[in-house]
Amino acid sequence: MENIENKRKKRSQRDYSLTFKLQVISEVEKGELSYKQAQRKYVIQGRSTVLIWLRKHSILDWTIHQWKQLPTMSTIKTPEQKIKESHGRPR
Repeated sequence: MENIENKRKKRSQRDYSLTFKLQVISEVEKGELSYKQAQRKYVIQGRSTVLIWLRKHSILDWTIHQWKQLPTMSTIKTPEQKIKESHGRPR
């Protein structure tokens, strides 16, 4: 039985032409594909390869990371808690 790993040729980012990278980036920027969809469509092995291409070659700014933290259950207040806070301490 043949080893599956021998069938699969690993590629590096250097194996992809600049033209190919720009085509993938163009499709992602236009909204035709997400970066993960592009990865699957073009069988790009690395999980972050397309993101790296976007950071290097994109006309959009992919370097700014402004993540908003979603509220957790411990930070969400009930209406009763909000009323108590707005009126000060109960008497």
